[in-house]
Amino acid sequence: MTEPKKLFVKTYGCQMNVYDSQRMQDVLAPLGYQSVDSAKDADMVILNTCHIREKAAEKVFSDLGRVRKHKEAKEANGGDKMIVAVAGCVAQAEGAELMRREPIVDMVFGPQTYHRLPEMVARANRAKGRDRIIDTDFPAEEKFDHLPEQVSKHGYSAFLAIQEGCDKFCTFCVVPYTRGAEYSRPGMDVINEARQIAAQGTREITLLGQNVNAYHGAAPDGGEWTLGRLLRELSDIDGLDRIRYTTSHPRDVDDDLISAHRDLPKVMPFLHLPVQAGSDRVLQAMNRKHDVADYRDVVARLKDACPDLALSSDFIVGFPGESDKDFEDTMDIVREITFIQAFSFKYSPRPGTPASAMELQVPEKVKTERIMRLQALLAEQQLAFNHNCVGKEMDVLLERFGKLEGQLVGKSPYMQPVHVSGLPETALGQIVRLKITEARPNSLGGELVDTPVTGKDQDSERNVA
Repeated sequence: MTEPKKLFVKTYGCQMNVYDSQRMQDVLAPLGYQSVDSAKDADMVILNTCHIREKAAEKVFSDLGRVRKHKEAKEANGGDKMIVAVAGCVAQAEGAELMRREPIVDMVFGPQTYHRLPEMVARANRAKGRDRIIDTDFPAEEKFDHLPEQVSKHGYSAFLAIQEGCDKFCTFCVVPYTRGAEYSRPGMDVINEARQIAAQGTREITLLGQNVNAYHGAAPDGGEWTLGRLLRELSDIDGLDRIRYTTSHPRDVDDDLISAHRDLPKVMPFLHLPVQAGSDRVLQAMNRKHDVADYRDVVARLKDACPDLALSSDFIVGFPGESDKDFEDTMDIVREITFIQAFSFKYSPRPGTPASAMELQVPEKVKTERIMRLQALLAEQQLAFNHNCVGKEMDVLLERFGKLEGQLVGKSPYMQPVHVSGLPETALGQIVRLKITEARPNSLGGELVDTPVTGKDQDSERNVA
């Protein structure tokens, strides 16, 4: 019997990359590859990279230095060849530079081409000398058409990609250049994949897309489904009890999506809706295609439909030309709307983006002072929300063991980790009613109130905020 080959995949960055890494494992499974937790003895190493964070490429080169030692040791001891691949957005943006700087890299491929991995692996195994592989095309449609059915296990929560790419061209962002134009998967393809995931025991899915609410997938009748319609179809799947989606753009929140939040108990009352800045002048320079009034209006309409809806957001501090007043406008919108979670960053130039060439770059010291003030306010709001949950009841999906003996950790409707003790291991994967007894900066504690509930009983988990 042939020994399975060892595959190590390291995932950087966003949830979309987590999904892509799982699908790479599915693509390689028929070739005999099984996932392992270390690169040391692997037959193939894939670094699935993200280009959003600062110095992303340098982090990849640092990791490649460690992989080089494993590759050299494996091959020096008479072992088989270790294939080293760099995938994802850094590969898409800087593939030629990766090949030039790091001779151990056998394959470089972008986010839209990993369905061709079997062919690339065969070529890499035959390769001699300088015959290395680079594949950075943009065929998003072709990728989804050729991916196999899901075979990797997902646990009780799973990601499901429904849309890729972006047509917005925010001046700070590399996504249109690394992921390509917007593409939405056909509606029934999404439904079928969701059914497969639910059949494996997954209770919650998060729909993924660079602009997920711009979804406009082909419908079975030849028309199109919006995200709101897709949510309604997904809500009918037995065993699937919770639905989330990310990341949304304020401009693409339509009436159909808002009504889905009103009508569908399985759609969680938590939404990540990036505003980026509270200054219209900065938003225009970012090419965000919405202003502060637009954002306020969208939030008001969502909360009218779903009064207990809570928000998270993204913020960029120190965008080129941001004045003290611009920053104070951002602080004002945070105080006005309130966010229970947020991702906030100091602006850093991304090569090739319009903002990187803008004048009036904000000094690093000023950016640091501003980000500290913003993050302090956001942390205050998150803690206040957590404290407001104490004494209330929530339905919590138990997903993993905690650090303490006899402790389980679950996820609230609002994405908060919730710790509970005294439940058997068999409670994992169940949705249980907990009374919240303790609030911490980033998590909650609770105790059991009632027996497990299913998604069809989840109306009662609303109105906890």
